[in-house]
Amino acid sequence: MPTCSGLPSRLPTFLAAPPSAVGNRVPDGIRPHNYSLLRPACNPHLPIVEFSRDDLSRRDFMNVASLSAGIAATVPLAEAQTVPSASEIVDCAITVNGREYALTLDPRITLLDLLRERLHLTGAKKGCDHGQCGACTVLSGGTRINSCLSLAVTHNGDFITTIEGLARNGDLHPLQAAFIEHDGFQCGYCTPGQICSAAGLLNEVRGRAKPLDDAEIRERMSGNICRCGAYPNIVAAIKAVRGRVAG
Repeated sequence: MPTCSGLPSRLPTFLAAPPSAVGNRVPDGIRPHNYSLLRPACNPHLPIVEFSRDDLSRRDFMNVASLSAGIAATVPLAEAQTVPSASEIVDCAITVNGREYALTLDPRITLLDLLRERLHLTGAKKGCDHGQCGACTVLSGGTRINSCLSLAVTHNGDFITTIEGLARNGDLHPLQAAFIEHDGFQCGYCTPGQICSAAGLLNEVRGRAKPLDDAEIRERMSGNICRCGAYPNIVAAIKAVRGRVAG
């Protein structure tokens, strides 16, 4: 009997029943009202397997329930991952870190996936993939955005800057240097997003006379999570660069 990929090699007896145990025949000694049918969700062509609830332990029941739910959940996902037709492909021109790219894109691809998978710019990180952690932050025309929530095709003609494009002529961006000076990172996973977000923050307050205090920096950077807890040093780095720019 065919099996579903990913299933445990040793299944409960009622899942691995021989062909003689399938169909509409109720085996001897089994009461019809206690008889159940099961067809593996990953393949509708597999035969219905019969089993008796009289012989089903609580552990077996929980295993089967979990297994069936897991298999069923993979079916819509697999069906949704279809290749777009030629009419759905979109031509797009995006400038990333000063370099223009003429691209042919699936309209469903996010800017983050384009940067990481197609352009091999892996500085922007895929943390939560829900726009909640800020690890994917990049700049679009100087404005910070969550690239995991932004479709690449919506940036046709835009100028995107990632962490790889902040340095100029081999010199670190002032924020990059300040993060090093003030130890604004530990593991470094969130740091590209933190620095790009900080660059966007400084763009937002450029030309403003009012000083940028710690409370405002924390509020404006609240969309970027640092699980290592380097927040005080991140604030200090941003404040230092703001002071130099304002001065």
